[in-house]
Amino acid sequence: MATEQLLQCRPGCLVLLLLLLASVMMCPLVWSSPPTTVGRPPELTLLAGAAEKGAANTNLLGVLFIRISTPMMDYQLDFYNWNKVFVRYCDGASFSGDAEYEDQDGNRLFFRGLRIWEAIIDELMEKGLANAKQALLAGCSSGGLATLLHCDDFSARFPRKVAVKCFSDAGFFLDKKNIDGERFFRSVYNGVVHLQNVSKVLPKDCLAKMEPLDCFFPSELIKSINTPTFILNSGYDSWQIQNVLVPDESSPENSWLTCKANIRDCDSTQIEVLHGWCIFSLASGFRKTMVGDLKVVQDKEEWGLFIDSCFTHCQTPFKISWDSPISPRLGNKTISQAVGDWHFSRGQRVKEIDCEYPCNPTCSSQLPS
Repeated sequence: MATEQLLQCRPGCLVLLLLLLASVMMCPLVWSSPPTTVGRPPELTLLAGAAEKGAANTNLLGVLFIRISTPMMDYQLDFYNWNKVFVRYCDGASFSGDAEYEDQDGNRLFFRGLRIWEAIIDELMEKGLANAKQALLAGCSSGGLATLLHCDDFSARFPRKVAVKCFSDAGFFLDKKNIDGERFFRSVYNGVVHLQNVSKVLPKDCLAKMEPLDCFFPSELIKSINTPTFILNSGYDSWQIQNVLVPDESSPENSWLTCKANIRDCDSTQIEVLHGWCIFSLASGFRKTMVGDLKVVQDKEEWGLFIDSCFTHCQTPFKISWDSPISPRLGNKTISQAVGDWHFSRGQRVKEIDCEYPCNPTCSSQLPS
């Protein structure tokens, strides 16, 4: 039985789709904090069965109750008095799968990410989300991709007078070749798309022109999103460099081992590959590909960008990167300042793309990678 807790959603509701630690995969859960709760854990709303599986007994809750999600009493911080809801991700397809199979041994496999998403949002709407005057859907990593996949669906659940926006952190996964010239990550996504039958969440206008696999990648997905969206990503995304550009099998001699663990240990040729300068590389430059894929955002008036050159992944969950004296800065703004200015339409538009590594002195070596 889910804990009864109504969402006040005044002045707004923040729904976060999170994937922080792959090693603590568990049943999805919803975690709701009142807008001004300080000094005590919030009540939990768990999907049926999650409590019995120990979802509420891990250190996850201590990890999540931070940064953009922390109910701070500093009235100068944006979102300080918003109601926040955490949705734990673990379906393997960014809340988009809806399929079931039976293997050769008669075991049935169920992929229910889309149904989980719909059940969670339906429950939240019943508990007060429907009364929100403002709503922000956000997530990092696979949660960032889920934000892009479900952004328009989330927005469509509210009347037009409600200000609904989306915020994707480290969810802009690239469809690009690895250093061997193979599209390793595309093959991974191909398996996800077909095994879990994710077509139901993909934009119809994209599916009319392209294969479902293409529409699952953010480079195509963002062309169809109508809801105002902010994209935060590193042009040198550490997870993608380690798993997309240089997966373990692509570097058998371990020539990239130290470089992909820490960009400061890359040699000049490797840096050129990351930038996009090296014409002899089988892989096009990582940063060059990302910047090119994001050009479409420049024409989306209500969208925002913050693409720094720091070697990191998922910058919203950590104070050091979100808002601290050594946070990355673009246009003399921290990430939190840029997101706040974008969301509340303060001043000029926020579309910042950093220069190439290592030009930005605010990229601290202490940032999580």
